[in-house]
Amino acid sequence: MNAGSSSSLELPQQFRQFTISEIRLATRNFDDSLVIGRGGFGMVYKGTITNGATHLAVAIKRLDSTSNQGAAEFWAEVHMLSKLRHCHLVSLIGYCNDGQEMILVYEYMPHGTLEDHLHKFQIPLTWVRRLKICIGAARGLDYLHTGTGIKHGVIHRDVKSSNILLNDNWAAKISDFGLSKRGPINQQITYVNTSVKGTFGYLDPDYFSTGRLTRKSDVYAFGVILFEVLSGKRAVDQSLDEEHWGLVRWAQESMKEGRLKQIVDYNIRERILPKCLKEFARLADQCLHSNPKQRPTMAKVVACLESVLAIQERASNVPCTREGFKINNAY
Repeated sequence: MNAGSSSSLELPQQFRQFTISEIRLATRNFDDSLVIGRGGFGMVYKGTITNGATHLAVAIKRLDSTSNQGAAEFWAEVHMLSKLRHCHLVSLIGYCNDGQEMILVYEYMPHGTLEDHLHKFQIPLTWVRRLKICIGAARGLDYLHTGTGIKHGVIHRDVKSSNILLNDNWAAKISDFGLSKRGPINQQITYVNTSVKGTFGYLDPDYFSTGRLTRKSDVYAFGVILFEVLSGKRAVDQSLDEEHWGLVRWAQESMKEGRLKQIVDYNIRERILPKCLKEFARLADQCLHSNPKQRPTMAKVVACLESVLAIQERASNVPCTREGFKINNAY
């Protein structure tokens, strides 16, 4: 993909432009039975489009006319994805801008979102699969931040478990670029002055208080996801004591008080090697540092997670237990 093939004044030529008739046909006229997601933007439908002689399953996001998101976010996503291509970013196939209809058509991700598997589905993700999903998502964010293939790095600005999608091989892909911002990459910390947007529970306190958006704001949100993956609890979880509804505060206090094992999701508690647990939790805590400059880069996050996975996979072949944690059958 040519990074310079599109500007803010041009329509991306590599994307297919659908008519509303094609979209209605693909979704059986927006049949409710095909809804696979809903949010502030509107509904997401599973659809089928024809591409020559082949039929392709797609996800079709239809902007609700009453949504807070509008044309600006719609075109931001189209143009952002016209300049980005990575195996851990969701692929945009095309769009529809027909009268009042603004619709985005993506590759279909059959395993849904990370949020679904952590909080909605009955069959829990294994610890190793959670690690691999975190690594994939971290690689996608590292690509955004380093500006590979484009002139400027990208700050996602809405990193959360519902924006991490899973394909048929369980590979993680970052989605939803409507709030993303570009920024120079020639400094360790660079910021964009912008109105504060994002999702409560994942929002960087430094960004919230100063309005200065940095790549480290994404790192903070990713730290929340790491604790979410480890604990199986939501970023804002009312099942906790009222003073601990925020996952970050509860997890950090538990670590300080030496209760690290107690924050681990019961479904994976006996599968984690203690060394891996400590390294994973330490990384999450570093991502959440109050000083953005003290947070790791996403490249360092990737390296640390890969190290944790390597240790866990080696240990999974050892038929013994240690400190009450089962090491075998880690998968």
